[in-house]
Amino acid sequence: MIERLVLASNNAKKAAEMNALLAPLGIAVLPQGELGVSEAEEPHATFVENALAKARHAAAATGLPAIADDSGLCVSALGGAPGVQSARFAGEPRSDARNNALLIERLSGSSDRSAYFYSVVVLVRHADDPQPLIADGEWHGTILEAPRGSGGFGYDPLFWLPELEQSAAELDAALKNTLSHRGAAMRHLLERLQHTRL
Repeated sequence: MIERLVLASNNAKKAAEMNALLAPLGIAVLPQGELGVSEAEEPHATFVENALAKARHAAAATGLPAIADDSGLCVSALGGAPGVQSARFAGEPRSDARNNALLIERLSGSSDRSAYFYSVVVLVRHADDPQPLIADGEWHGTILEAPRGSGGFGYDPLFWLPELEQSAAELDAALKNTLSHRGAAMRHLLERLQHTRL
């Protein structure tokens, strides 16, 4: 069984989420930055292709099994945008604040504020793994007209959960892990891990 995975991301909050989700299986998650791995290019038009490219890059650089996710916000009124460009919606350098401001601007006057977070998680045993484990998840909500809450990251302050009457940024971390798109994708992956020889 895998004991260590390299996470193909330098996002400390994402690493903490992944560690919390994989700790019950006895799997430690090491962010690629701690191992001197540079970020991979993400040139693809789909979440799954980008996640696979990142996982293969990290595995090739470290010789360890690797896990990567690609996730983003898909807004109905914007035809699914920002989608795979979620982190760079407002251009470079990446900025959550500018991305959120642009989203508010683009949705100004729109009556349809429905949106969902989507995440695909890919695990490769090695860089050339011909059968990567792939799992995905969605988290549905609506987009607020102004940010609420100080937790989370990315678009969390704008992502409203009507059934909870809270934004994603107002949720405690454990509840967010349970409800979120990444949490759903990771649960699907964990189910697959329990039935797969690694």
